[in-house]
Amino acid sequence: MTYCVGMLLKEGLVMICDTRTNAGVDNIASFRKLHIIEEPGERVIALASSGNLSITQSVVSLLTEGVPDPETGEAETLQNAPTMFKAAQLVGRAVREIYRVDGPSLEQHNARFDVALLVGGQIKGRRLRLFMVYSAGNFIEATPDTAFLQIGEHKYGKPILDRAVKYNTDLYDALKVGLISVDSTMRSNLAVGLPLDLMVLRRDAMETELNYRIEQGEPYFEDLRQRWSEALRATHQAIPKPPYAKKV
Repeated sequence: MTYCVGMLLKEGLVMICDTRTNAGVDNIASFRKLHIIEEPGERVIALASSGNLSITQSVVSLLTEGVPDPETGEAETLQNAPTMFKAAQLVGRAVREIYRVDGPSLEQHNARFDVALLVGGQIKGRRLRLFMVYSAGNFIEATPDTAFLQIGEHKYGKPILDRAVKYNTDLYDALKVGLISVDSTMRSNLAVGLPLDLMVLRRDAMETELNYRIEQGEPYFEDLRQRWSEALRATHQAIPKPPYAKKV
């Protein structure tokens, strides 16, 4: 599994992905799951993936090489998608094409066609958008009312985002809360782990403001983890005990 989160905010877009693909006593691997297509001044599109690694890599490779347009036969890529909506449609078509080729064989081996992707960014002259593409190739879009989307092992980190991330949240406050969300997931699930890949894109900037990898032992992240744990302990100790116990 994995954990990726995208946050569509008034000021811009934040994306965070872990890199773990296998978790076990003797089998832990890391692969980059946050891919950034950037043409400064023209477009920035971030693609985050979760699910079966062979499927996600096939989808990303197909999007890089080009998905044939059923009407013109020309190859379409994220580099030439005219809008973010068309980019999300293109990712959905790539998912369905990989299913057409590999789906029957996976089913014969009792393997699920497991893939989900976040597609976010901005194309010059168009608005900043964020989509989540499902394994059927259909998708939903983030809105000011639902400012974040998650894929992968999301249940441990979602309560933190629900409480703290709103459309008006500052970009780097959102990044901080997102990292806390990832840390909470890592604490509860070995299938999520470092390194983490981060991207911050300011609205209408048309180039990434931050493209960074957090490695094991990175000082800020280690400090954040420790401070969050200490703050949780201090907060629950400060809350009065429930008054429900029988008095002795």
